[in-house]
Amino acid sequence: MKTGIHPEYMITKVHCDSCGIDFESTSTVPQITVEICSNCHPFYTGKQKILDTAGRVEKFNTRRATADKLQSKKAKAVNKKEDPEVAKIQNELETETIETAPAETPAEETAETTDAQQ
Repeated sequence: MKTGIHPEYMITKVHCDSCGIDFESTSTVPQITVEICSNCHPFYTGKQKILDTAGRVEKFNTRRATADKLQSKKAKAVNKKEDPEVAKIQNELETETIETAPAETPAEETAETTDAQQ
């Protein structure tokens, strides 16, 4: 290594803003301030810490609960066949089968034609 071109490596005081502890480490700057450290970070502690900014977490949870309620109501309606879309499709299927059914069977047609010819 060349001399005189590398910064000085020293013991550094580190302060955590989240939990307020101070500890020492090594760095090229004399003091470091961090927002979150290994003592309070969820990865190291195993505890989840939710920072709620302007009620966003609560707002998300209420939207999620509302969506779950609507989904369960829709599932019940489909199971009870009260869903208007399901009823509409069923009506369409019933009318199609009625319209496509032949008016008379071929045996009846031949009987009528023979009666008319005599």
